[in-house]
This record gives sequence, structure tokens and C-alpha cells, in this order.
Amino acid sequence: MSAMKTVSVIGGGTGSFHVLSGLRDCDVYVQSIVSMMDSGGDSGELRDAFGVLPPGDLRRCLVALSEESELLRDLFAFRFDEPPLQGRNFGNLFILALTKALGSEKQAIGAITKILKIRGRVLPVTWDHVHLCAELANGDILRGEASIDGRGSAGLLDGVGEPLAPIQRAFLEPEATANPYALEVIARSDVIVYAPGDIFTSTVPNLLVKGVSTAIRESRAPLIYVVNLMTKHGETDGWSASRHVKELAEYGGRVPDAVLIHEGDVPRHLLDKYEAENASRVVVDVDQLRDLGVTTIRFANIMSTTSFVRHDPERTAQALMQLFEELSGRHEMLLSGR
Repeated sequence: MSAMKTVSVIGGGTGSFHVLSGLRDCDVYVQSIVSMMDSGGDSGELRDAFGVLPPGDLRRCLVALSEESELLRDLFAFRFDEPPLQGRNFGNLFILALTKALGSEKQAIGAITKILKIRGRVLPVTWDHVHLCAELANGDILRGEASIDGRGSAGLLDGVGEPLAPIQRAFLEPEATANPYALEVIARSDVIVYAPGDIFTSTVPNLLVKGVSTAIRESRAPLIYVVNLMTKHGETDGWSASRHVKELAEYGGRVPDAVLIHEGDVPRHLLDKYEAENASRVVVDVDQLRDLGVTTIRFANIMSTTSFVRHDPERTAQALMQLFEELSGRHEMLLSGR
């Protein structure tokens, strides 16, 4: 690349963490826009008990972009396993303490950005305290991110054999207004990336915030989606790559210009593990992707070789950097009228 590009990564959860971790050491300026609707686990408990925004996804993204020592990054990911702090995450507690000491989440994020030596910026998509909700095809309403995220696991634990009613639509309660800095970041981006992750609990919540989809739609920057490796029971059962793209386009108001897809086999023992949870590998339907308007379909070996099916940070970042260069060159030619 001739000049450092500004890349906005939109998402939450482990998907954003892996993409950001890889891009941290690349020649790009990374800005992470993070969902703030988590309602489960330690993050959700702190939200309910202290009236603060849930810190979990925010913490992951801050750690991912930190240039501090591995020890400090590990400390912010540390979770206590003994009473009375059993289940508590140190990083979440640290963010809570800073928020209370400094008087606001904004000041706390500014302080922790300096403490962790963040390379880039991490921005909550909204400062409003809202809950994620989902209406199912049978008319039921699920309220709270945790109730949406965990219903597939709950069904398995209960031994329920009936198919789960699909999600008809997601919405926020009450409505949320976008963090103005997040909108500014999107408007000034050279590239926008949808990180992989659970569609309805990591990516779509950002797009539901008032102003975000408009900013993405009006941006002239290329839009890339890093396609999920596996489906999620209770959210995306049986979805192909084009079904993921179609859903994101409906909420975001724009079809991604490019998609990045893993090329290669998933080890059988890992597939068996996920199939036991009613999850399966996302089927790549190239013709349908092109019919939707996706112009660039890039395949690369971007999967991690750990005990989970995850995107490898370094491989994913390398593939994205190649895409950035290709799309940016094409974009500049279009702008110049050639």
C-alpha cells in the first residue's frame, strides 16, 4: 500500500478479537466499532448491578489492539475461578473501577486506551443503555442478548428434539442513537470490515443503532465481510454464505463489495464436535453471492488449527491486507473516472 489505510472493523465477541489481533501489527490504522448489548455472564451481571455499559466486548477489542506486554494482556483476560470472585473477569472489574473513579465510560475508555497502549481506537457503537431483542417466526419475543445467544445451548441441554423457531427480526429496546464518533469513523474510513461472529448477537446489534446503517450505506469505502466458518444453532441454522450476506445487507442497507472465505477442510474431529451442538460448516454458494451483488469473492486458508473452529488472526489479517490493496486500487480508479 502506498499510504496507511484507515480500517473500521464492526462487530463484537471473539470474531472481532481475532481480526483486530491480526491487524494490530499490520500497516493500517484500525478503528474498532463495538456492540454494547451484552447481557450475559460477568459482563451482564456488572451491567445490571452497577448500571454501566457491559464491558466484555469492549475489553476484548481493547486487549486485541494493545501493544503492551503479553503479561498485561493476559491479566485483562484473567478470570477468577474461586469464591468470592468466581467467574469475575479482571479486565471487566478494571473498566468498572475506572468508570466509577473517573465518572463516565468515556473517560474510562480514554484512560484504559493509554494504559494498554492501544494501536488504533476502540469505540462503543452507542452510549445508550439498551437491550437486544428478537422476534421469532412463531411470534415469541426474546429479550436480552443472553436469551438469544444461549437458546440453542439450552435446547440441547434440555434434550429438546424439535427445531427452534427461526429469528424473524432483531430490534433494540429502547431505540439507540449512535456514538457520533463511531459515525465519523465510518464516514472517514478507507475500508469497512464486518468481523465474523454470531450474526444476531455480534454484528447486527451494531447495525440496529440509529445512524449506523445510513453511515455505512453512504460511505464510499469498500465493504468486506469475513464470512463465518460455522453456523450457530438457534440463530443461523442451515444458513449458506449468501444467506449471511443477505441478512447483513438487509440490516446494513448495503451488500458487501467483497467476502473473505476460508479455503480448505475442517478437521473431522472438530466437525463432529460442532455437529453435536447442531452446528455445521457454512456452505459457500458462489453463484448466489454474485447474484446478490458481491463483486469479489476471495478464498484463503484463514482457519486456526486449535481445538475450536476459529479464524486465525495472522492468516486472516494477511488475506485482508491483500484485499485492501486490491479493492482500494479499484476504488481509486473508479473515483478518478478511469
